[in-house]
Order: sequence, then structure tokens, then C-alpha cells
Amino acid sequence: MILSYEEQSPSIDSDAWVAQDATVCGDVTIGAGSRIMHGARLVAEAGGSIHIGRNCIVFENAVIRATSRHDCSIGDHCIVGPNSHVVGAQIDGEVFVATGAAVFHGAQIGRGSEVRINGTVHLRTRLEPGSTVPIGWVAVGDPAEMLSSDQHEAIWALQKTLDFPGFVYGVDRSSPDVMKTITSRLSDVLGIHRAESSC
Repeated sequence: MILSYEEQSPSIDSDAWVAQDATVCGDVTIGAGSRIMHGARLVAEAGGSIHIGRNCIVFENAVIRATSRHDCSIGDHCIVGPNSHVVGAQIDGEVFVATGAAVFHGAQIGRGSEVRINGTVHLRTRLEPGSTVPIGWVAVGDPAEMLSSDQHEAIWALQKTLDFPGFVYGVDRSSPDVMKTITSRLSDVLGIHRAESSC
């Protein structure tokens, strides 16, 4: 389904292909030779944009999102695996994001890197070109430190300074009713989807 969002419509190269049951919504550009497979969701919220380069493959049920605070860009010759999640990140060319991987707001992934199955690249994390996030591991920081998922305290020590609620939602983590503030704002912003129209 190809959808406009706040008068922004996708731009899809004539040599690209989007599965009928995929969703491409808002200011999304898809380059020649790219393939958006069944069930994939590419959604650029108001003020945000998504750029998919040439000959990229976005597999089944992957989610790629941009927000008003965080555009998303994927370079040429990349694979975004099934059930993976990329939001507000900048990914250089020839990167492999494997099945179930997650790449968060403000992350930068250098050319030729791999984020293996169920790997995580946390917000504001920078991977040098040619980096590998091992299966199930977490990359966090700038430059990235690689930590196994059982090292929660070490991950949190690095992650806490990256300030997820402040960086992503503009909300101070220590303020009262953090989740009420975040969800109320999101409800207002996402309510515009009620007015979506097919292209």
C-alpha cells in the first residue's frame, strides 16, 4: 500500500518493486533495483524522511521508520532482514542487517558492516566501516562497544548517558509521568494517520 502522509508521497523508482501487502508511507524515496518484500513497513512520520538506495532488499515484515527528529537513510546494496527494525538511523552502503536485528535513532553504521541475527545497534551509536555486531550482541556508544546481552549493567552504564527519552522524545527521564507525557505526545502526532490517503 502506497500512502501519502501530510501531503508527502513516496517516490519509487520505476525499476524498484514494492509488494502489494507492504506499506510505504510519507516522504520515502526508493532507488532503482530495490525490492520491498511482503509485509514490510516503511513509514516516514511528519517532517521525517526515508531514503532507500539502489539494489536494496527489505525482507518480509521488516520495519523502517523516520520521525520528525530522526530521518532514516539506507545506502546502496544493503539488506534489511526479515522482522528487523531500523528507526532514524544512517546506514552506509553494502550493510547487512540480519533477521530480528534492531537499529535505533541516531545510529550510524559504516560501509560493509554486519548486524547479525538479533543484534542491536543502540541509539547514538557509531559503527566503523566493516564492523560486525555478533549474534544477539549489543553495540552501544560512539565509538561502539560490543557487549553480549548478558552484560546488562555494563550496557546500561553506557546506554543511560545516551538519554533515550530525551534524545528520541524530548522528555526528561526524571520528570514525573514520563510515560504519560510520551504516549500523549505520540498519540497526537500519530493521530494524523486517520487522514491517510492512497496514492
